[in-house]
Amino acid sequence: MVKALFFDIDGTLVSFNTHEIPTSTIDALQRVHANGVKIIISTGRPLAIINNLSSISNIIDGYITTNGAYCFVGDTTVYLNGIDKRDVLKMKELSDDEGFACMFVTKDNFTVYNSNQLIRDIYWRLLGLKDLHENVAIDDILQQDILQLTPIITKDREETLMPSLSGCISGRWCDEFCDITAKGTDKGRGIHVMADYLGIRLDETMAFGDGGNDLSMLKTAGIGVAMGNANESIKPFADYITTDIDDNGIANALHHFCLI
Repeated sequence: MVKALFFDIDGTLVSFNTHEIPTSTIDALQRVHANGVKIIISTGRPLAIINNLSSISNIIDGYITTNGAYCFVGDTTVYLNGIDKRDVLKMKELSDDEGFACMFVTKDNFTVYNSNQLIRDIYWRLLGLKDLHENVAIDDILQQDILQLTPIITKDREETLMPSLSGCISGRWCDEFCDITAKGTDKGRGIHVMADYLGIRLDETMAFGDGGNDLSMLKTAGIGVAMGNANESIKPFADYITTDIDDNGIANALHHFCLI
């Protein structure tokens, strides 16, 4: 029996084409929630830029944000894990030396360091975001716990860069950037801590995703569902592949598993 559903946002709940949640998804989630199933968000987005869930905000029971680094239910922090300061400073140094933009994410906020037009175009095109907090003093941000680093670098550069960040792991759901968190911190870890907090077994969970950073939660959940529009690399690890987000993907999967 499924007691909790975990949803990625971009490309899973929210369409890249419309930047909105499809009506079929809203209707399906309202029905499954009314049946007593908890709905948990599981996203790479920092809390400060989760700005597209207003149509379902009243039925969300908890959040896994920044790829598992900050998990909470209401006002209760369930899990919080920052990156070692040495790795944070190393990323700042690399950003300065190579000139790539990088997002530094804290629990409540973020700033884009060495911002450029490339990152503005990416975040506007993919996420519909205009305000990237580009003028925040980086020294003030660095005094806080950094939960996630998002450098705008290629996959090849990611592979050569990561060994210099010994306390970190990376995930990628977009060709243009990767998300970096502390080792042991990913969406799969988020499902573990949230399920434990809610008193739910892992075999009573179902997770939905479309990107590379969703792989850990598809493997962790009792049932892992890949969207039809998901990266081909994660589909072999899913228990079920539904239709595209814009083709009633979530509603179809919930019907398939007799949850609605």
